[in-house]
Amino acid sequence: MEHLHAYWRMEYIEVPREAKGKDLFVKLPELNKDKETYILHRSSLSYLILNRFPYNAGHLLAIPYRQVADLKDLTPEERVDLFDLTILGKDILENALNPNGFNIGLNLGSAGGAGILDHLHFHIVPRWEGDTNFMPVIGKTRVLPQSLDAMWARLKEFCPKNKVQDDNG
Repeated sequence: MEHLHAYWRMEYIEVPREAKGKDLFVKLPELNKDKETYILHRSSLSYLILNRFPYNAGHLLAIPYRQVADLKDLTPEERVDLFDLTILGKDILENALNPNGFNIGLNLGSAGGAGILDHLHFHIVPRWEGDTNFMPVIGKTRVLPQSLDAMWARLKEFCPKNKVQDDNG
């Protein structure tokens, strides 16, 4: 049997889980520790963050600050801001990682695959030709070529500057 060593994955395993009833997506930006929480960019109504449990290297989430479970509950301003931020996330990934394509979407409800039911968020997943291989299919394992810290720093170089980020990360 071959062994795959990914020593940095231990931090994923040891991450404390939030107690039920607490909205992690509301709490993260309130911490004002953008580098530690992997927040890449803040807009007026939403923010862009690296997914701690990514499907692929560079997997981003675009999240409204306000806890909203369904698209119809977003204000018109939140809709525009969130969609503009999703486009910005795609642009950052294109410039930083040069992927061949993207999966962009959201999962609503438990049957739709939502891991966090009460706070919708867009997934922005860069894809490359041949990035699906036997590891996720047979081995039920994803191999990520770069740590989250290194990926955050790499993507941050391609983010527009803003005062909130300069103070926090």
